[in-house]
Amino acid sequence: RERVQNAAAVPGTHEEINAGRRLIDKSETGIGADAHFAPDYQIGLELGWGGLLEKVRAARRRFAGDPVADELLEAEETAILGVQTWIRRLGEAAADRSLTEEDAERRQNLVDMAKTCFAIVSDPPRRLREVVQWIACFNMASRTYNRDGAGGQLDELLRPYYEADKAAGILTDEDAEFQVFCLLLNDPHYYQIGGPAADGHDQTSRMSYIILEAAAKLKSSCNLTIRVFDGMDRGLYRRGVEILLANRLGYPRFSGDKALVEGFMKNGYSAELARSRIAVGCNWMSMPGIEYTLNDVVKINIVKVFEEAFKESDSLEELEKNYRKHFAAAVKVTAEGIDFHLDHQYLNEPELLLNLLSHGPIEKGKDVSHGGAMYYNMAIDGAGLAVVADSFGAIEERVVNEKCISFADLKAAVDADFAGADGERIRRMMSDSGRYGHGNTAADAWAIKLTEILNGEIAGKTTPNGFKLIPGWFTWADTLRFGKAVGATPNGRKAGEPISHGANPLPGFRKDGALTAMATAIASVQPGRGNTAPWQLEVDIGLANDPTAVDKLMALMDGHFALGGTLININVVDAEKILAAHKDPSKYPDLVVRVTGFTAYFNSLSPAFRELVVKRLIREKV
Repeated sequence: RERVQNAAAVPGTHEEINAGRRLIDKSETGIGADAHFAPDYQIGLELGWGGLLEKVRAARRRFAGDPVADELLEAEETAILGVQTWIRRLGEAAADRSLTEEDAERRQNLVDMAKTCFAIVSDPPRRLREVVQWIACFNMASRTYNRDGAGGQLDELLRPYYEADKAAGILTDEDAEFQVFCLLLNDPHYYQIGGPAADGHDQTSRMSYIILEAAAKLKSSCNLTIRVFDGMDRGLYRRGVEILLANRLGYPRFSGDKALVEGFMKNGYSAELARSRIAVGCNWMSMPGIEYTLNDVVKINIVKVFEEAFKESDSLEELEKNYRKHFAAAVKVTAEGIDFHLDHQYLNEPELLLNLLSHGPIEKGKDVSHGGAMYYNMAIDGAGLAVVADSFGAIEERVVNEKCISFADLKAAVDADFAGADGERIRRMMSDSGRYGHGNTAADAWAIKLTEILNGEIAGKTTPNGFKLIPGWFTWADTLRFGKAVGATPNGRKAGEPISHGANPLPGFRKDGALTAMATAIASVQPGRGNTAPWQLEVDIGLANDPTAVDKLMALMDGHFALGGTLININVVDAEKILAAHKDPSKYPDLVVRVTGFTAYFNSLSPAFRELVVKRLIREKV
């Protein structure tokens, strides 16, 4: 925003700049955003805190005389020393507590906790328990610093230590499951299990199942993804679906390997690198330790783009032309904002913890946001797809084809927020038109065209400074905020109401709510460049009680992935319980729902966001 205050600072006309500024103020620029990339935990597990400290100190000697590098590396050294002091104090606290603990089992556990903490203060972890403790400590430190929540391929991280401890006869599967349980309880970081290794072989192991069973017993918020691909262990897939349906807590979720790998390769990457890009965020993928992105924090509210275009238009043809113009302006300013972020973020908030587990920042003496990473792939998500597709479709159907209302009268009704009896009549007429997701509607065709416009401005393009851009469809929790910034829309949505969620059709897109229709629609709007356009799927509790439910749900997901789907987040919905919890959340403190890409306790959500979730989950009952 600072950079575009002076139009001369940005290439383009004054009109383009002003249009972009209006739009970006109602979207999400990503400027100053933190931590939306994945660490490579293997670096820390191999070096330990002591090894990381020596690596940083060696770099300080190498970059002596470089003030930027020295300032960064001094901060890195201070951060490591602080973490080491904290872990040592954790060990001391556990040891002190053991002296007064009367229960023998608890006392021994406190002694073991102390030994584990002391063991990892400087040395690399050697046992599974030490590895789990190391990861937990890193997560807590990183989360405290800047809310980092990205995890990694957890089964492969833990497997070598599990196997070594088992071979040495010092670990049982029950102990391993409990240790993983504690890690998952510690913090709901995003972890992936299963999926292909870089060479394509299945990574599923006994450790994968242990992690899944630990998550099943957790009964708390958890973010675990199973990657579905040809040649995978279908038993892991099936067990994941069983847990999802039995616990009804919104996890695990499932990503589609075929479309993700093939899509990311279109950006110029090998199949090996594409397979290494794993699910470690709400909607996003990352190559751990080597890729810097702004996944899930750069969004263009296309409903605002549409609103600006609609104000200037007197026909459907003009509307499409103006939408394309304004969307291009929004992308232009967004790309400038990304460059501004990359120019200055190292001064605003260097990634002190995640730098340590990345390949490049310490070696180069540069923050990961400022030249330290190996690869830069900057995400730009569109938000509000269904609202805009339904609006275009309703205009084509009611104004152009059926001539039920003139474009001018529709503009007047929308501008008045459908006020009065006649306004309400127009609103109902427009909202009853064919919706995106119904199948073979004008809105369905517009949704595909909007994806083509998204890709045309973003896919294969770069920022002015040459950083690759990758498109996606995702809204996260911005459905409320983005909706408040936009007036009424021709699909019948009133001013200030939430925009649509991600790539999903709007609730009520067809009376039967056919899941196969939704699966087909969302698959049809995948941008296809390695970022996701997730399917947020709500399944009625009745299906969960069906003895064939597991097979049906697996078949549905297989079909969606075969069509090009990328990620499925699933809620198993008990309508009565959700409605009761909405009235009095305090009575349901353990109710967990999948909000978007993350799970959360229902009573921890704001009243406005609870209402939004309820309307999405229950639809006709609210």
